[in-house]
Amino acid sequence: MEIKNVRVRFAPSPTGALHIGGMRTALYNYLFARKTGGTFILRIEDTDQLRYVPGAESYILESLQWAGLLPDEGPGFGGGAYGPYRQSERKDIYQRYAQELIRSGHAYYAFDTPEMLEACRQETQEKGESAFKYDSQTRLKMSNSLTLPEEEVQARIERGDPWAIRLKVPSGEIIEVDDLVRGIVHFQSNELDDKVILKSDGMPTYHLANIVDDHLMEITHVIRGEEWLPSTAHHVLLYRAFGWEMPRFSHLPLILKPSGQGKLSKRDGVQLGIPVFPLSWKGDTPEDSFTGFREAGFLPNAVINFLALLGWNPGTDQELFTLDELVEAFTIEKIGKSGSRFDYDKAKWFNQQYIMATSDETLAGLVRPMVEAQGYHPRESFLQAFCGMMKERVVVLSDFWDTGRYFFEDLVVFDEKTIAKKWDTGNKTLFEGMISRLEALESFDPETVHQAMEAYMQEKNLKPGDVFPILRIALIGTMKGPGVAEMLSLFGPAELRRRLERAFGLFDALVSQ
Repeated sequence: MEIKNVRVRFAPSPTGALHIGGMRTALYNYLFARKTGGTFILRIEDTDQLRYVPGAESYILESLQWAGLLPDEGPGFGGGAYGPYRQSERKDIYQRYAQELIRSGHAYYAFDTPEMLEACRQETQEKGESAFKYDSQTRLKMSNSLTLPEEEVQARIERGDPWAIRLKVPSGEIIEVDDLVRGIVHFQSNELDDKVILKSDGMPTYHLANIVDDHLMEITHVIRGEEWLPSTAHHVLLYRAFGWEMPRFSHLPLILKPSGQGKLSKRDGVQLGIPVFPLSWKGDTPEDSFTGFREAGFLPNAVINFLALLGWNPGTDQELFTLDELVEAFTIEKIGKSGSRFDYDKAKWFNQQYIMATSDETLAGLVRPMVEAQGYHPRESFLQAFCGMMKERVVVLSDFWDTGRYFFEDLVVFDEKTIAKKWDTGNKTLFEGMISRLEALESFDPETVHQAMEAYMQEKNLKPGDVFPILRIALIGTMKGPGVAEMLSLFGPAELRRRLERAFGLFDALVSQ
């Protein structure tokens, strides 16, 4: 495959939140553009004004920015020579090309009302025939410029009768598409309908706008979801009608439900309690509101790594890729045909790996907002050390607070079973002596603290089981968590004394009940 002056586009419709499948489409277009030294374009396909949702375009832009998939051209990204990049701002262009198809005989005006079309559907159904199709077999029975005198056609247009321009699909032809993912795909033209390509309000349908824009923006490769494969036959006919060179097509495999049965939908996110959108979206109803990967505590590079492998295989055992490594390894030829199961546990595994590999400083910046939302404002040095201690024990960012909140707030719940078994009021003097010994240390790093504790226990003939469970529960309320010396080092001498004295008083009260 010759690759020269590559131009690809991601062309979402602003009809709601961007599904994670759309994000994968954007990713593959981005990777291919960067791999080939080409151009990655964002185009907003907003011709369907009935389904347009305010805020959806800004959501798309924010999602791409969060994921680091910045377009070279698009709304707000430059590339004016090929713009505008919103289809609603290109209406005059589509009307001009629709008229060209009328003149060349590849399209025609149709005046059939919705009521007339519904009557045709009902009649076909009553006869027990297949569903009504507006095509070469039926068009000459309908109300259009192929059956009406030219004078009447003009009169209807001039008096403002509703109309649509339909593509005139030829009969008895085999339409061939050489898809870079699926190989040669054939369509029979007799199975296609005469698609509406322009409506009387001046707005084009997806088919005309898509082809005209791809041509004028010099798109060389169309990388899009499998659901658009059936539309490709009409697109090939449009390219032929205009006499334009076609881009190379690549139709991506479906992303399947976690069960592997059926296409992943936005409702799966609600039903399974998992994110299927890059960012959260608040709709008009709770049923239309969804949690995103970002708000679920995922790092963008982890999501990108996870998505890249949903349909593409590098051909090696490597699983963790930086974005630059993905660019280097990516080829369309390694995209599979079969659907890929959305394995949320695998997504969490990726996130865990990326959190562990992220610097303590960066993590502190991500964790601080959630800590401050709880009313705590820790020193930066404390927060960074906390993140470094906890990052191998968390899966998503919210786990830093959920599993480590005891570093910031005073405990009210303790492991009472262990306290009853291990605490002896008479041993308080031994622990107070240990606190004093630790307070005298010149350095309070974990290794120094650990050595001082070992020396004290040996001197007092104490076993680890006599000391560490009590210290751990006094500090964090549970037997789970980081190493005791690590925690003592993080708290520092003053906070250590305050926490232990408070806890020992509560322990005394518990065992005396």
